[in-house]
Amino acid sequence: MIKILNTEQTRKADRETIDREPITSVDLMERAAGKCVDWFSAHFETDRPVFVFAGVGNNGGDALVMSRLLLEAGYRVESFVVRFSENFSEELQVNLDRLKAKGHEVTYIMEEEQFPSISSKSVIIDGLFGSGLNRPAEGLAELCIEQINASIAEVVSIDLPSGLFADERTPDKAKVIIASHTLSFQTPKLAFFIPENEEFVGEWHVLDIGLNQDYLLSVKPSFYYVDDIESYRGFLDRSKHDHKGSFGHGLLMAGSYGKMGAAILAARAALRSGLGKLTIHVPHSANNIMQVAVPEAMTSVDDYDEFIGELPSLEGYDRFAIGPGIGLAKKTRRFLKNLLSYAEHPLILDADALNLLAKYPELKELIPENSILTPHVGEFERLFGTTKTVHKRLEVLREQAVKLKCIIILKGANTAIASPQGEIYFNATGNPGMATAGAGDVLTGVLLGFIAQIPDPIIAAVCAVYVHGYAGDLAAEKKGVHGLIAGDIVDELGVAIHQIMRQA
Repeated sequence: MIKILNTEQTRKADRETIDREPITSVDLMERAAGKCVDWFSAHFETDRPVFVFAGVGNNGGDALVMSRLLLEAGYRVESFVVRFSENFSEELQVNLDRLKAKGHEVTYIMEEEQFPSISSKSVIIDGLFGSGLNRPAEGLAELCIEQINASIAEVVSIDLPSGLFADERTPDKAKVIIASHTLSFQTPKLAFFIPENEEFVGEWHVLDIGLNQDYLLSVKPSFYYVDDIESYRGFLDRSKHDHKGSFGHGLLMAGSYGKMGAAILAARAALRSGLGKLTIHVPHSANNIMQVAVPEAMTSVDDYDEFIGELPSLEGYDRFAIGPGIGLAKKTRRFLKNLLSYAEHPLILDADALNLLAKYPELKELIPENSILTPHVGEFERLFGTTKTVHKRLEVLREQAVKLKCIIILKGANTAIASPQGEIYFNATGNPGMATAGAGDVLTGVLLGFIAQIPDPIIAAVCAVYVHGYAGDLAAEKKGVHGLIAGDIVDELGVAIHQIMRQA
């Protein structure tokens, strides 16, 4: 798991490194740019012409260090300083002098006509602005961004594509570099997880530049990137003396006439996720369907034939999930209200359970603490209101998780998991093939399986989302993203957990 630092936290990480190591700012820049060159040389041959565009600040200093190191590595480099200001940073000036001492000519761009002609075989290094930018590029800098974007060369941006805001929404009309690759120092940026920024960021890569570890361990950001769950694998360990009772008894309340597929997918996923015992509460007419489709599960049969309307006894169950395929009948609303009122454990609320909460908002006040809500964007906006931007949606996500004292999983690319403490975890696994009917029902089942095995609900949620996406990735490798269906994800869950548990 990687911390996502904001701009101020990143600046402090730099300062702490300079003070504690100790190291000069110029030498830290040398180290950071050296890591960029290591990455660059592993991806581009020396016969590719390199055009380096530096701004007047420290991001430009990074770019000029790259110019010098790439020259030493045998690349053909042309270096340009876009002189949109006369206020050169000290580090930029130091590296200008070092380049000149090497006999390398640096060209100053003072107007648009001085922009060079760039072939498609070339690689552009973008060092105009870094993560500290807080207003749109204008004047000469804006023109330079337009010229770089008009070229058809590959673009490598240092730290952040120039013109993009790191922590806040970038204004709609702002000019931003369209990068092929973005090399981020030490941690990813929040901007990488905003869908609107995908075309600017390209493929992003985090480079370890050796910032102070004591500070990095102590800092408490608002956002995290879940690229592995290694530290949580111990929760899933099993001993030879464990039995089915060791891994929980879950109650899944799901299904209605014409929607039993959702219940079946969730049930199969719960069992594949390691749940010890599963009971499924279903409409009366669906009992035979469920017994045949999921013979490993027990059933609790409702009095109503086409939907669930009578709450069963909650005794004897460790965890509960409701929602897949239950429909919106009035008696199902009463069922949900009674469940929210009497449940003594956190609930997993998905699909039509969320739609009922949106339709009858007074029910939200009854949700038990540490429950897990799993909306996609449409369900989220029905629950909490329409948001115009992703940044605002993340703000509402955090606010509602804290207000409800619940975990809210906002499903999508890099699914965002908000904790009751206001932290947000972005998930690394998953692929576009998982945008298919039933994938959310599978996640509900995985959550039920994991929350019965892992005592901390936020850890259970983070692990479940990661494993769900990992299984989806395994399925996509076999079926492709276009042919992937929800049942394929279920089929790969056991393999996914097995591989994760065996990773070094």
